[in-house]
Amino acid sequence: MALSATLPPHLREEAQRIEGVARGFGLDFFPVVFEMLDAKDVNAIAAYGGFPVRYPSWRFGMDFERLEKGRTFGLSKIYELVINNDPTYAYLVRTNSDMEQKLVMAHVFGHADFFRNNMWFQPTERNMLDQMANHGTRLRRLVDEHGQDKLDVFLDRCLSLDNLVDPFLPLAEHLQRKKQPLESRTLVERARAQLDAFLAPPRGAVPGTPGAAPAAAPTGAMRPARTLPTYDVLGFLLERAPLEPWQREVLRVVRSEAYYFMPQRMTKIMNEGWASFWHSRILTSGVLGADEIVDFADCHSGATAAAGGQLNPYKLGIELFRCAEERGYDLLRLRRAHNDASFIDELVDESFAAKNQLFVYGRNARTGRTEVLDRDWREIKEKLLQDLSWGGLPQIELVEDDHEGRGELLLIHRHDGRDLQLAHAGETLKNLARLWQRPVHLLTLEEGQGRKLTCDGHAIRSSDASVPGEKKSEAS
Repeated sequence: MALSATLPPHLREEAQRIEGVARGFGLDFFPVVFEMLDAKDVNAIAAYGGFPVRYPSWRFGMDFERLEKGRTFGLSKIYELVINNDPTYAYLVRTNSDMEQKLVMAHVFGHADFFRNNMWFQPTERNMLDQMANHGTRLRRLVDEHGQDKLDVFLDRCLSLDNLVDPFLPLAEHLQRKKQPLESRTLVERARAQLDAFLAPPRGAVPGTPGAAPAAAPTGAMRPARTLPTYDVLGFLLERAPLEPWQREVLRVVRSEAYYFMPQRMTKIMNEGWASFWHSRILTSGVLGADEIVDFADCHSGATAAAGGQLNPYKLGIELFRCAEERGYDLLRLRRAHNDASFIDELVDESFAAKNQLFVYGRNARTGRTEVLDRDWREIKEKLLQDLSWGGLPQIELVEDDHEGRGELLLIHRHDGRDLQLAHAGETLKNLARLWQRPVHLLTLEEGQGRKLTCDGHAIRSSDASVPGEKKSEAS
């Protein structure tokens, strides 16, 4: 049921009517709460990732300034903001026209359905608004105890590492738990599970203090990595790094939020495509008046336009769902089972690439311009899958915590054809070494040649090395 305390009566009625049409098409979502705000306020909430109760950070202020400048100079505009929560909260911009409000509300119901039903969102915290408020309270308390500057420095170090997680870990553990529900376990297993739940630290408990259990993982049920190798580097640090209790608390918050936002990174194309597909279907099913059709078409085409060399997730996503419908797929089942990479792998073929004019683009070294490099649909698909694999992040595995017997970390970049930006990787290693308080090493490939980066928290050294599992390219 659509709820609102700030929508005017006529838009409240439209929200309820649109919800009825959406449910009639088979969409299923948590209750949706619409809040109408000024554009500046929506930008402020967007800067906090959709959560106005989130902890304070200069980064959010910087994001707000960027969004506000874009709005002021007419370079960008936020139509809506919706968050994965139960109930689902959506923020509307007060200055939008009634037609735009209808479009946005229909779009929101598409997102809300995707959040509730896509399997990659199943392990996420459904009460994240309260969780974010708890995080904000805890970090503000730490500011009072340790000072804003000290907290900001450590928080920035943790945030620089928030991509060192395993995108598949939450779903893997969620599915494992579903395979063995509590009722099917032995008496001993059930008793153990209930005891673990009873002994879990209350919200806000700091690991290392009396009565606090080992640090909890982002979904509450997941535990940090205890064995190597692992891609959950943050989980390993949370359990094993020599941190002070307040530092561990900060790292716990960063890891929890990194895992909460990860499904959105892995399903950006699907999520926006699904919402766009359904806002179009819903609004053209009698919701819009005849005098609103032209304005809707103009607004919709603007959102789904694609410039050469740029990937518009709205455009690619809606075309994939239209293609799936034409081929007779069960759309509700598709949106439940896939992420962006598997969805593209399922649907993109020669006819889809030709119809949607997909090409491989790249920079011409001679002219400096972006040009079409390849028109073969297989290469196009391979490039899309490469860019979307692992949530678009580099695949970094922690393989040793006592490298060469010195208690140092060794990580390996599982190369997928994309080289790391070594300068950025070096800065990441600096912060990782500062948390571990010993040197750390990273093996990777640069232009086919093995490289080893070593950092003690200050200086970064680079040397030739062989990378396990990778073939060194032959010199020409």
